[in-house]
Amino acid sequence: MSDEPNDTMRERADGSGFRLWVLMRMNRYALAGAIMVGLFATIVALGFVGLNPLSVLSVQDPDAIQTLFSSMVGPIITGVTLVATIGQLVLSQELGAVGDQRERMQEAMEFRRDIESKTEQDVSPPEPAAFLRELVAGIEDHAEALRDAVAGNYDGELEREIIEYVEALDDHAEAVREKIENTQFGTFDVIWTALDFNYSWKIFQARQLRSEYGDSLSEEADGLLDELIVTLQFFGPAREHFKTLYFQHELINLSRALLYTGPPALVVVAAMIMYVDPNTLPGTLFGIERISLLVSGAFVLTLAPFVLLVSFVLRIATVAQRTLAMGPFILRESSRDADSDV
Repeated sequence: MSDEPNDTMRERADGSGFRLWVLMRMNRYALAGAIMVGLFATIVALGFVGLNPLSVLSVQDPDAIQTLFSSMVGPIITGVTLVATIGQLVLSQELGAVGDQRERMQEAMEFRRDIESKTEQDVSPPEPAAFLRELVAGIEDHAEALRDAVAGNYDGELEREIIEYVEALDDHAEAVREKIENTQFGTFDVIWTALDFNYSWKIFQARQLRSEYGDSLSEEADGLLDELIVTLQFFGPAREHFKTLYFQHELINLSRALLYTGPPALVVVAAMIMYVDPNTLPGTLFGIERISLLVSGAFVLTLAPFVLLVSFVLRIATVAQRTLAMGPFILRESSRDADSDV
């Protein structure tokens, strides 16, 4: 078990923890605001590198400001319309004939009953966070039962390997349960904590133990190991289901945000076209032309819908990339890559 990868998402992630925090943990609106501030600072900073100031360009082309903002009308309308359409497509997944809805309900209830039978619950919790917490607790119970079955009943490497595996799984599962306890669906915390549970590797290790020591295990221990593998397998579809619901939730939030920011962005465009010319705001401020500050700020404000789209899609795409495979598949580089025998 020495080649086991790190358990938490932060430890498994490539690159710095700050990059992962920006991509997945940072508030999406705060990220959009930070991007817009960065864009504004970059545009203003270009005025110090020897480029022609806006007043000079306006002499050559008096309609430069109007031309710039006129070109933004089409992208704003198209972008908002496109994302609103995507939101409608997401909502359309919830629509359907009564037979389709009934089938979805039956499949959901069957999945709940399967998990309840493995985790010894009369009724599983309806909240996603509590549901995942109880599922992880059930995994812990099966792991502890397996440890008790082999402790003191086997000699040598078999007992040591199984107990080492169970203790590592217990420690990780307990940490995940504690983190998910106070989370609420609708926030990213539920999905983030679910991503922290490295169930794929746990399934692989359990199957590897059975392959190596299955003939030496008692009937009871072999059955307990099988129960543990089956319960671990439930975590994959449960996480994917809640991830899908979260994606739908985020895409609806994105559609709403773009509908909120699109009309104000068009107002800014209209105001700059109709009421602003190179002589509207003469003079300088801190060595920068005031008209340049006004145009730069207005231009960045018109980018608000696009920046919000970027901030939301960054997290959705990152989560999707890190959950491409369901089951005992690891799509990132690990220490096993260097093992020529595997």
